[in-house]
Amino acid sequence: MIEFHSEYAFELENKEATIAWLTKAVFNENKELGDINYIFCDDAYLHKINVDFLNHDTLTDIISFDYTLGNTINGDIYISIERVLDNARDFKTEFVDELDRVMIHGILHYCGYKDKSDSEAFEMRAKENHYLNNR
Repeated sequence: MIEFHSEYAFELENKEATIAWLTKAVFNENKELGDINYIFCDDAYLHKINVDFLNHDTLTDIISFDYTLGNTINGDIYISIERVLDNARDFKTEFVDELDRVMIHGILHYCGYKDKSDSEAFEMRAKENHYLNNR
């Protein structure tokens, strides 16, 4: 089950369509859907999580906590709406497209994709683009 929560003045539009899209991506990656929670927040909220849990004193757009069991993906995905807005401006893209990119990015991590090396990041970006083009 995919659920959306907000710690910020943000409400996701088209929740049902987004759930269907993300669920389809999970199944296309040959995974089973467990419980995925998206928590929308601001920079300060996500920065505190980054410092407290990951020991990183930086701003970021997404932090995911992976609770995957076997082939069933589970986790909490925290997204800073402020970072997504800034990134959309910086990358000259629509907010909804950047938000979808970050949302699928978290799912892809749970499916086993990494992005630490250049080759991993290239593969992650290709997968993101694939799913963005098939919404």
